[in-house]
Amino acid sequence: MVLTDNCGRPLLNLRIALTQRCNLRCDYCHREGEENCAQGTAEEMSVDEIVRIARVAVSLDISRIKLTGGEPLMRKDICEIVKGVAAIPDVKDLSMTTNGTMLGFLAEELHMYGLRRVNISLPTLSAETYTKLTEGRIENTLEGVKAAVAAGFCPVKLNMVVLNGINVEAVPEMIDFAKHSGTILQLIELDPMNVDDAHYLIYHKALDEHEEMLRQKALNVETRRFMHNRRVYHLPDVIVEVVHPIENRDFCVHCTRLRLTSNGKLKPCLMRNDNLIDILTPMRRGASDDELKELFKRANQEREPYNRNA
Repeated sequence: MVLTDNCGRPLLNLRIALTQRCNLRCDYCHREGEENCAQGTAEEMSVDEIVRIARVAVSLDISRIKLTGGEPLMRKDICEIVKGVAAIPDVKDLSMTTNGTMLGFLAEELHMYGLRRVNISLPTLSAETYTKLTEGRIENTLEGVKAAVAAGFCPVKLNMVVLNGINVEAVPEMIDFAKHSGTILQLIELDPMNVDDAHYLIYHKALDEHEEMLRQKALNVETRRFMHNRRVYHLPDVIVEVVHPIENRDFCVHCTRLRLTSNGKLKPCLMRNDNLIDILTPMRRGASDDELKELFKRANQEREPYNRNA
C-alpha cells in the first residue's frame, strides 16, 4: 500500500543524493537542499548501504528512484550503484540527474546496468556562456547528450535553468536543439534554495511569457499530476516541460517525493533541514529492515506542504 502523508499526498519517489562533490561550479545549483560541506569532506554512503535503503523504500511502494548529487558520476562506483538498485524487484523507474560532462564515457554501460532515463543540465548552447556559468566545457556536455541518446535512454531531458540577462533569449534555440537531438527540454525557473539572495534577485526570470508562447504553439498540453502539476507542452516534433520553483502552491501540494541526503538522512522537504531523520547510523548499528521501514514512515509523516497558502 502506498504511503500517504497527513495531507493525503502519496509518497512515490525517492531522490538519492550520492555525493556532494561536483566537477562544475554552477551558482544556480540547489544541491537537493543539502547544507553545503567543503568539497571532499562530506561522508558518503557505500554501495551496499545505498542499495539496502533503496530496497527498503521499494518495499514500501516507493518505486521510482532518481540518483542525484552533487554530480553522481563523480562516484567511481556509480555503475555498481546503478546495477544494485536496478536489480531490486519492483523498481518501476530508475533515473539520474547529471551535468553530462562524463556521460560520454559511461552512458552505454549505465544503460546496460539498468539506468533508464537521464536529465542533463544544459543552460545554454554558447560555449562562452556555458563556461561562465559552470566553469566547464560545453563540448563535454554535448558529447554526453549525444551518447545518452545513442545508448537508448528514453527520454533524455535537458534541464535549462532560465536566467535573466543570461540565456532568456536562447530558449527558442534550445527548443530547436531538443527537436533535432531527440531530447525533451525542461525550462526551469530559478529556485531560491541554496542560492544567494542577491543572485536570485538579479537572475530570477518568471516563465509566464514562455508558457504563453508554448501554449500558443502546442498541439496539446498535459498536466503531470504527480510531478507538482507541471505542464508539458507537446509542440510539433518536440516536447517542452516547464518547472516552476517552490514558492507556488502547486509545487508543494502535489509533491510526491522524499529525499535521501548524501550522508544518509531522510529529508522530507527540499526547503527544510530541521526535520531530517538519520537512517544511516541506525543501519550501521544493526537496525533490521523493519526498523528502517519505521524510519521511512516517520519521515513520511514529517512531509507537509512548505507553501500551504502560496
